[in-house]
Amino acid sequence: MERTTQELMDALLSKRDVEDYLRENAGELLSQTLASCLESLVSRHGLKKGAVIEAAGIERSYGYQLFSGRRGTPSRDVLLALALAMGLTVDETQTLLRVAGLAMLYPRVRRDSVILRALADGLSVPDCDLRLDACGEPPLGDKP
Repeated sequence: MERTTQELMDALLSKRDVEDYLRENAGELLSQTLASCLESLVSRHGLKKGAVIEAAGIERSYGYQLFSGRRGTPSRDVLLALALAMGLTVDETQTLLRVAGLAMLYPRVRRDSVILRALADGLSVPDCDLRLDACGEPPLGDKP
């Protein structure tokens, strides 16, 4: 059974030895790489990497390097563009950000709220950028 984050936090803080916690909760800890997460998502959605990279508006060779793991962690906006391009759900996007070690989307942050709604509505990257602009927020940027 999957434990909640709060349950894991309680278990961690109740242990005197972090190694005991790590051993007892090994199955609950994130171990997936960003590249394997991206590969899994593309496969699950029946998509082609090249089409996703193009739809995300990122440079082709950089995109393939992300998928192969030859590049380090991209910016949050690059991952959000990939999430939109793949048509990911909010939950899938949050997992992608978490695996990358980046801040998850937070509905109390104005810009994040617009992006969350765009994900829920299945918008493309350009349509999300238009919605961000209409709400007075900067577009997804920092895409090589």
